[in-house]
Amino acid sequence: MTTTARDQILADIRANQPAPMPLPGAFVYPMTYPDLAAQFAAVLQSVGGVAVPVADFAAIGTYLSQHFATATGVATTLPQLAHLTDVDLAQITDPHDLAGLHLAILGGQLGVAENAAIWVDERHLPPALRVLPMIAQYLALVISRADLVADMHQAYGCLDVAATGFGTFIAGPSKTADIEQSLVIGAHGARGLTVFLLP
Repeated sequence: MTTTARDQILADIRANQPAPMPLPGAFVYPMTYPDLAAQFAAVLQSVGGVAVPVADFAAIGTYLSQHFATATGVATTLPQLAHLTDVDLAQITDPHDLAGLHLAILGGQLGVAENAAIWVDERHLPPALRVLPMIAQYLALVISRADLVADMHQAYGCLDVAATGFGTFIAGPSKTADIEQSLVIGAHGARGLTVFLLP
């Protein structure tokens, strides 16, 4: 059998492999902030969202009733706020039926102070409802201050996607500045994001 140049190159590579080395430890540069909620709120504002500290779900209901008083097409996955809605998500089997959704109110599982990103997963978004955060004109997320972490390293350390399935980080309303370097809000998702911070 004739040895080709390719065979010789591969043989040379195999014969000159470096000795195995242990993998390096995790590269972590911990970030700290004096007040995670204040940092989260400041970054969220800088990317076009609004953080609203609230005492309880009743305060959330009051805020939404004032700011979305005439809104129709309102849905929530949070039973504490079901009285504000006119869309029954239990009846939705086709995501296309949510095309006219004005406001979606969802629970967030984790918030990140460094970039104001919020993790939302299948505990609040069944498969037919995964489109909720992206298809609604306006989005409201509810998160506890106790679920805020400083940075993405800490956030990923808290996540177990094998247990929760689908999930996504949401940071601010949808926006793009690719076209003529002009910022457009609501280009391919929610036009506004309000985050309620519970104690």
